[in-house]
Amino acid sequence: MTMRGWLRSDGRKGIRNTVVVGYLVECAHHVAREIALPFREEGVHVIGFPGCYPNAYAERMMERLCTHPNVGAVLLVSLGCESFDKRALERAVRATGRPVETIVIQGTGGTRKSIAAGRAFVAAQRAALDAAPTVPMDVSELVIGTVCGGSDGTSGISGNPAAGRAFDMLVEAGAACIFEETGELIGCEHIMAARAATPELGRELEASVAKAARYYATLGYGSFAAGNAEGGLSTIEEKSMGAYAKSGASPISGLIKPGDLPPRGGLYLLDVVPDGEVRWGFPNINDNAEIAELIACGSHAVLFVTGRGSVVGSAISPVVKICANPETYRRMEDDMDVDAGRIIEGRATLDEVGAEIRDLVIGLAAGGRTRSEELAHQEFVLTYKSFEPIGPACLPAA
Repeated sequence: MTMRGWLRSDGRKGIRNTVVVGYLVECAHHVAREIALPFREEGVHVIGFPGCYPNAYAERMMERLCTHPNVGAVLLVSLGCESFDKRALERAVRATGRPVETIVIQGTGGTRKSIAAGRAFVAAQRAALDAAPTVPMDVSELVIGTVCGGSDGTSGISGNPAAGRAFDMLVEAGAACIFEETGELIGCEHIMAARAATPELGRELEASVAKAARYYATLGYGSFAAGNAEGGLSTIEEKSMGAYAKSGASPISGLIKPGDLPPRGGLYLLDVVPDGEVRWGFPNINDNAEIAELIACGSHAVLFVTGRGSVVGSAISPVVKICANPETYRRMEDDMDVDAGRIIEGRATLDEVGAEIRDLVIGLAAGGRTRSEELAHQEFVLTYKSFEPIGPACLPAA
């Protein structure tokens, strides 16, 4: 397979050349969605922040997403009276050389006029991007994230270990791989610390999980859904061991937070639990919030492991569905990319499924598409959070 990408001004390469339509408050969501609707099969994706009040995390996330290597042009849709700093975001996007335009609904004259103006911009940019040349791309230039959702008793036996094996192969080839979530790694912190590149990083890994445990204890609710128990998981510790398996066995190179970009290839833990006092509610209200954070860290694609079955995809970056449960795969084959349940039934080895996942990821940069892309899934969620910058111990090799 010959990998190819679209070269961006910062030297990164995208495996997609998407037009993003970003709404800057929920009041502009409908207009943004209507702008993108005629282009839903043509690489035009809707993202946005629903809040009317300012939040530094959300503004940073939107900047990282709008300047993601998979994005070629950006249309911002503002109502006009929200607190989001639309001009700062527009300047940040323009500084990267990407075409960008901001529609202010109150100034443009309402819904119909804004939709018409937005569609004209998108159509022009889509035509230009379709003619844009590509350049060769290497595996070492990839950033890949992983998450699990709709987990059951098979997730930690087949799907998550297979994703971890693919991570090992990709890291060995020089790619950057990101796993999360600290709230689902409780009990595994000491094991992770032993894999850290430095003792100082190991202590940071332990502290991130301890923060998550405190956060969930304050909420009185852990990252353990009723569906997990119905699927055969007994405790958060059992779920944590399965989730931890997604990280593979490579040394851990660093700890990052949403919007941080891995400085080089290696394995990174993404800390998604807000810093400070508990004031934002549940850290991630669903799997798509975690996917968005992985993408904001530069992930070209996201590996999504599920046992009970999930149908979500994402805007901007392809989502690769890895099904851990063979019965679920047979029932929901149209939504799944990889049948990891073959490991349980003895029809494939862990190495074989791991290599299949690796090859599928590489194939995405050679023109391949995921099932969620074919089905036009573009789910997206962004909420309020707050984070402090990471310290020097978090990226010891930077």
